[in-house]
Amino acid sequence: MYRIMIIEDDRGIAGAVASQAKLWNLDARPVSDFSNVMSEFAEYSPALCLIDISLPFYDGYYWCMEIRKVSRVPIIFISSKADNMNIVMAMNMGADDFIAKPFDMSVLMAKIMALLRRSYDFSASSPLIEHRGAILNTGDSSVTIGESRIELTKNEYRIMLCLMRNKCRVVSREKLMEELWATDSFIDDNTLTVNIGRLRKKLEEAGLERFITTKHGRGYILE
Repeated sequence: MYRIMIIEDDRGIAGAVASQAKLWNLDARPVSDFSNVMSEFAEYSPALCLIDISLPFYDGYYWCMEIRKVSRVPIIFISSKADNMNIVMAMNMGADDFIAKPFDMSVLMAKIMALLRRSYDFSASSPLIEHRGAILNTGDSSVTIGESRIELTKNEYRIMLCLMRNKCRVVSREKLMEELWATDSFIDDNTLTVNIGRLRKKLEEAGLERFITTKHGRGYILE
């Protein structure tokens, strides 16, 4: 079942779209926190996003650009601001389609289904994992923190992935080494320490201080 994220502050419209989506065997979720859309985006990992232009805190163009930093997920703008300038701006910022309000619900659903077919017949979405503003893209082994995009080595990525999947839980050094051994990286205890040190430095240089906490005698945790 495809997941649709609805970035629309009109609860009536958002609710109606979500209800209609269920009839098309789609799972739809309206955004609840318009000041932190990317956190919900990473947690929900949608297959397609519907975005209004006029939103609280930041407009739809802003969130379109933020999504495009980490994902190629299809984006459809839904807005009453359907003049040529706004349509062109939306498409230039990475949108795949623009539907003017008020719209016919059956037409919206047909466009969504067509875009899903086009997008996922040829490519798969890259799952994202988010914690404290850091977004790990498992599709290209990168981390995005604000405006910074960090390329990770194979070992750094496996460490980050294991910690992100177990965020708020202590991960033992033995568990991390098992994760690295699984990729044929036969490392010792000292090499693990070096890799974690390099990963911490990259995160700190991007502005994320004390992201990985050491629990002496136990392992590491993302708190």
